Formats: sequence, structure tokens, C-alpha cells
Amino acid sequence: MPIIVNLDVMMAKRKMSLNELSETVDITLANLSKLKTGKVKAIRFSTLELVCEALDCQPGDILEYSKEES
Repeated sequence: MPIIVNLDVMMAKRKMSLNELSETVDITLANLSKLKTGKVKAIRFSTLELVCEALDCQPGDILEYSKEES
């Protein structure tokens, strides 16, 4: 998938655990874990907004586009 999720990088920079982020944004640990590992196919803008607010970052800090080689 050409979209890379860098949630773990931003969490490390902010020294925030998955449990802390889950409590802060009121999203289940399971859903955040899937997002963190890139095993999701979509993310709601409202969820992205909450995560960005909690981590004090921009969407581009979490999501990255990488052109796949054919």
C-alpha cells in the first residue's frame, strides 16, 4: 500500500504510549493498534483530527505517500 502510517514515530517523539493516546482521543486500543501498524484501509477525518490534536502534529506527520515500484 502506498500510504505509510507513521503514528508510532509521532507517538515516540511525543513520548506517548498507545494506552495514553487511546484514553486521550477516546478510541479503542484495538483500533489505534490497527492504525499504528498500518492495517487499516481508511481513517475518518474526525479520528485523524483527534489524533493530530492529541499529538500536536499535522496529518502529514502521521500519513505519508510512497510511490510503489512496479
